[in-house]
Amino acid sequence: MEQPVVYYNRAEYIETDTGNKVSRKSVICGSQNIILGGKVTKRIIPYLNHLGHNLLLNVFSFQTIIQTDCVIRGDLRRTGGGHAVVIAIGRYCLLSQKSIIRPPYKTYKGIFSYYPMKIGDHVTIGEGSIIEAATIGSHVSIGKNCIIGRFAIIKDCCCIMDNTVIAPNTVVPSFSVYAGSPGACQDELPECTQELYENKTKDYYAKFTPID
Repeated sequence: MEQPVVYYNRAEYIETDTGNKVSRKSVICGSQNIILGGKVTKRIIPYLNHLGHNLLLNVFSFQTIIQTDCVIRGDLRRTGGGHAVVIAIGRYCLLSQKSIIRPPYKTYKGIFSYYPMKIGDHVTIGEGSIIEAATIGSHVSIGKNCIIGRFAIIKDCCCIMDNTVIAPNTVVPSFSVYAGSPGACQDELPECTQELYENKTKDYYAKFTPID
């Protein structure tokens, strides 16, 4: 199915030299602990969030879209030990409006700690979804209003349907379709899923069109 053209106000987004499109109304906390993609560029851009705080966003990615009111909590990191990456996000990802991305946490031997989160390439996170997974593989579609519990692992080529709740520590196998609360496997995806999702995310990016 062909993607429709999605229009956005050019003035409401920052576009980096590597093609990331970041809403000025998103909230990116601890941006020095967030990597978008796998290849480092030397450019550091000033980023103005909706509270008016001037942040520095390290730009590491290509063609990732962060929409209005998306919240990324890169400030929730393990204390001590330098500036470890808290959240790593791959290429051609879409973080939709009002989605919340925050690292998982647990108490171990009486010590409360946050742990890193990794999101692969060609991942779509739907509007209003809350993500606390340890790992989301590549070529994954997460629907609207989902909750992905702490330390969940979603393998490559998966589909999480709208309103699904994935329990903490769940492992979602590759090529699975999960739905429900608690989420359970409902179906399997075809072997061509990688190609389909890759084309879908690239098409969405190409049709995410600015208007003045």
